[in-house]
Amino acid sequence: MIDKPRDYCGIFGMQNHPDAAFLTYYGLHALQHRGQESAGIVTSHFDEDQNRWVMPAHRDFGLVLNVFDDQNIFENELKGTAAIGHNRYSTTGAARNPANIQPFRVHYRSGNIAIGHNGNLANAKQLRERFREEGVLFQSTSDTELILHLISHSKKETQLEQVLDALGQVEGAYSLVMLTDDKLIAVRDPNGFRPLALGKVDDSYCVASETCAFDIIDAEFIRDIEPGEVLVMDQDATVDSEPESYHLDAEYGTDTSQCIFEYVYFSRPDSKIFGENVDKVRRNLGKYLAKEHPIDEVIRNAPGDKKPIVISVPDSSNTAALGYVHENQKLGRECKFEIGLIRNHYVGRTFISPGQESRNQKVRTKFNTVQGVIEGRSVIIVDDSIVRGTTSRYLVNMIKQDNPAEVHFLVSSPPIISPCYYGMDFPTPKELMANRFDRDIEAMAEEIGVDSLRYLSPDGLVNAVKEANVSPKGYCTACFTEEYPVPVNFGIEKEENEII
Repeated sequence: MIDKPRDYCGIFGMQNHPDAAFLTYYGLHALQHRGQESAGIVTSHFDEDQNRWVMPAHRDFGLVLNVFDDQNIFENELKGTAAIGHNRYSTTGAARNPANIQPFRVHYRSGNIAIGHNGNLANAKQLRERFREEGVLFQSTSDTELILHLISHSKKETQLEQVLDALGQVEGAYSLVMLTDDKLIAVRDPNGFRPLALGKVDDSYCVASETCAFDIIDAEFIRDIEPGEVLVMDQDATVDSEPESYHLDAEYGTDTSQCIFEYVYFSRPDSKIFGENVDKVRRNLGKYLAKEHPIDEVIRNAPGDKKPIVISVPDSSNTAALGYVHENQKLGRECKFEIGLIRNHYVGRTFISPGQESRNQKVRTKFNTVQGVIEGRSVIIVDDSIVRGTTSRYLVNMIKQDNPAEVHFLVSSPPIISPCYYGMDFPTPKELMANRFDRDIEAMAEEIGVDSLRYLSPDGLVNAVKEANVSPKGYCTACFTEEYPVPVNFGIEKEENEII
C-alpha cells in the first residue's frame, strides 16, 4: 500500500530506573514509525527467590499500544530497573515468524544477554555459512542472531570482552542495544549508518534511535553515540558518572557514512539525528529544490488571477514543501503553500475493504484531495521520493480529477536507482521507476501523468544536508548513486537471511 522504502526498526534502552519497562514502552510508541510489524521489551533483575538474574520478556505482533495493552505486563511481568525495546518491520516470507520478534534473549555460559538491532550485516551470509558448517542451529532467519552466536562462541574471558570480540567480526550497518545481567550496552557501527542517541531522564541514562523517543518521557538529549562507539552503562550508572566508552576499528576505512535518507524520509521531523534537527534539514532540501527548479521555470500556464500553489504529500514532505515555498517567496516568485492533500492517519497496514480492492482504492483510503484548493490552479506537488511510482500516479490522477490548470511534480531527493543493504527495505533495482525508464525524466513524468517531473540533484542533496548540518561527518548516498561505502554480499536471499 505504501510506495516508500521502509526502515526495519527502532530501538530503545533504559538503565537504572524504577520504571524502566514503562519508559521503554513510551519510547517505542514514539518510534512506531520505524517499525509496525511487531514490538518487544526485555528487562533484567536479580530474583531473590531464585537467587539468580532473570530476563523476562514480552513480545508480539502488532503496534506498541496493542502489544502492551495490559497494565499487568509492567506490574507483574517486566520487572527490573533496566530494559531494552524494539519495533520491527519484516521482509516478505518471514513476516509472521514469531521467532524473529526482537529483542532476542539467550542464556549461555557467561550469563544472560538480550539484543535489539537496527541495520543489516553485510557479511551475514558468510557468517551464517560458517556457523552451519560448525553445526550451529538457528532459531530465526534474522542476522541479529548471528551476533549472539559470535558472542557465545567467543573465547574471551569476560562478557564485555566477548561482546567486543563479536562486534569486531561483523560488517555493515548496526545500531544495537544490548542488555546483560547488570549492563546496558549501546553500539553504533564504525560507519555510523543508522542513528543512535544518548539521553538522560531523572538520574538515569537512556538510548534511542531518535530523540523524539526522549521527548515523550521528558528525557534530555545528551549527544549522539559516535560511529564505532560501544557505550557501557552498569546497573548503578547515573548521569553523574560517565559511561565506559570503547571504539571499534573500521575495516573499510574510517569515513562516516550516515544514512542521508534518514533526513529525506525516515526520521520524524521533531527528532534530532546525526547532530541536527530533521525539520531544519528538510526545509533546506526544499530551499535547494527551489534553487535548482524555481517556480517560474516550472509553471507553464498559470491563470493570471491565481497564484501557483504548492502542496505536499503528507506527512514526510510537509517541511520540504514549506522550504520550497519560502525560498521562492524570498526571491520574489509568486506562490503559496496550500493543504491540497489530506491524509487519513487511521488506516492500518492491514486495511481490507470488501471485494477485490484496487491499488487506486488503497490510495484513496489513505489520501483525499481538497477540491476547492486545487480547481483551476497551477499545482506543484512536492514529495520526498519516488520509488515504484505507482502511488505517485494514483495521487496525480486524484488531483487531476479536481480540474487543476496544470500539475507538476517535484522531488526533494534524486532518483532512487539502487537498493539499500544497510537496514532499509527497498524494491529490487528493476522495480524502481528510475531504472524501469532508464532514468528518462520525461518518460517518468508521462508515466505518473504530470506536466513535468523534476528531482533534486545528488550534489544538491548533499550540499543541502551539509549546509544545514555543520557536522564534518559524511553520508551514505548509495540508493541514489550506487556507491556503497561497505562491500556487500549481493547474493543474500531475504528468505535465508532476513534484514531487520
